[in-house]
Amino acid sequence: MTRATQVADLGEAGLLAAIGPLLPRGRHTLVPTGDDAAVVAAPDGRFVVSTDVLVEGHHFRQGWGTAEDVGWRAAMQNLADIAAMGAVPVSMVVALVLPPAQPVEWVLGLARGLAQACGPLGVGVDGGDLSAGEGVVVAVTVHGLLEGRAPVLRSGARAGDVLAHAGVLGHAAAGYAVLAAGSRESAAAGGPVDDELVRDFLRPRPPLDLGPAAARAGATSMMDVSDGLLRDGGRLARASGVVLDLDPLTTTVPDALDRLGPAARRLGVDPQEWLLTGGEDHGLLATFPAGTALPAGFRRIGRVTAGEPGVLLGGGVPDVAGQGWDHFGG
Repeated sequence: MTRATQVADLGEAGLLAAIGPLLPRGRHTLVPTGDDAAVVAAPDGRFVVSTDVLVEGHHFRQGWGTAEDVGWRAAMQNLADIAAMGAVPVSMVVALVLPPAQPVEWVLGLARGLAQACGPLGVGVDGGDLSAGEGVVVAVTVHGLLEGRAPVLRSGARAGDVLAHAGVLGHAAAGYAVLAAGSRESAAAGGPVDDELVRDFLRPRPPLDLGPAAARAGATSMMDVSDGLLRDGGRLARASGVVLDLDPLTTTVPDALDRLGPAARRLGVDPQEWLLTGGEDHGLLATFPAGTALPAGFRRIGRVTAGEPGVLLGGGVPDVAGQGWDHFGG
């Protein structure tokens, strides 16, 4: 049996030569990958910058999805941070740590996943770095433009504002739970169809266009929900010095409860826990002045009140086992 070509077989120069043609050039990229640094136009005069990493065994397992899935997810979780500032993403750089025995085809698949996420958006993948290591690490730094607008910060919410959310809630947490339990069912098995939940874990689809739309509509604060509605909502509440009082989930997101219900019952989980504490959907949590017409795609989920900063559910403390994802505490 012929051994698959490994990273060590190509070396750094050969691997870069194989990856380069797969990466998209952005609409604002003046000098793409190939020089010591890329050059990207900044007509606004400002750049919004964010960075994040995916670590094998901590954030992903190669057996759970394709390399394209990992590339897509690495891009989208960073693009969502740019959107949450009310900005438009335009460029990213990617640093890879790879074991020498890593199959080259997996690395090329990762590049294709990055291109699938970034190409249609006009976002350039404008270089990065390669290094050898014991496990795979994908580090992404993304840049965005504010297009003349003020950035939307976490610290602008005020009592009386409407609390709203765009995107899905709980899907990624449910998909992760399905995979971790090894209990994925499909229509062919005569059981619930979990493919959508697993897909949303492997390939989140944040509402990127709604970040700038929220900024244009006058959002007073906004953030990407990456670590769960309660944990991230608490961060926004503390930054703004306010209380986020969530309306009952049965009235704000009944469709989400229905969608998560079959998998939750099978796994013995309260679906509200996935909705409140599940991360990695990368939806947008935002506040708007009362009376604002919410951009299409946002739904009201509560209100902002004065008081000790934190998150309430229907006026009380949410009764859930966890408060969201913590990178060091789980």
